[in-house]
Amino acid sequence: MSPPGLDESCEMAAGVNAGQTEGLRSEWLALQAQHEHYEWAALGLKLSALGVCAWGLAAPLAWSLILLLWVQEAVLKTFQARLADRLLRIEQGLRAAMSPIASTSPTSPPAPAVLAMQLHSEWLAQRPRGLGLLKEYAASACRPTVALPYPLLLLLSYCLA
Repeated sequence: MSPPGLDESCEMAAGVNAGQTEGLRSEWLALQAQHEHYEWAALGLKLSALGVCAWGLAAPLAWSLILLLWVQEAVLKTFQARLADRLLRIEQGLRAAMSPIASTSPTSPPAPAVLAMQLHSEWLAQRPRGLGLLKEYAASACRPTVALPYPLLLLLSYCLA
């Protein structure tokens, strides 16, 4: 039999943990849906660039529109990467909540607490400013999954002009 009050404090701690875990689960579901939505939006931008090329606009106008769509996708993918970072933090928090014995092991450092509904607060604390933000967008634009069709479409629109 446990000392008086111990059961109540354990139940309260378990309730807080369960409430926090439920908040993290809800946030994960919402962010995952948004993450997938960004994939469809990126596909839409790629198809729009293909349409610009197929439409046969004058080369300078087509190049401008294709470049604009490329930049737009880079910004979109940067936003998506921020969501992915938060999703990974939430998964880490959920994993730590599911295995409290592993997180309190003397051989491994304790996992940092992950609070639900902190996407913008965490992002604002890490947000690059000015040139750093532009570098982040440029790095995203150079990723093969983003860049792949755009140089080819620019070349194709040049050849068709």
